[in-house]
Amino acid sequence: MHFDIIVPVETNDPEQIFNYGREYLKSKGEDGQPLTSNESQFCHIEALKPEWEEDIRQKGYAIVEMENCQTEP
Repeated sequence: MHFDIIVPVETNDPEQIFNYGREYLKSKGEDGQPLTSNESQFCHIEALKPEWEEDIRQKGYAIVEMENCQTEP
């Protein structure tokens, strides 16, 4: 699976960001998949898109599904 985790710029705790990724994987029925710095890296800063805003407000992050992201179980 390839997905981006979008967080506010002030979110700088890597463990918290990994927790967001683990939460997403669990929601897709992929709990237990590896998610460490080997699988993840900071890639860029981007302006907030309106479609991400509500998720960030509610959960603290948004997910952008890129490749091989399954539908919810």
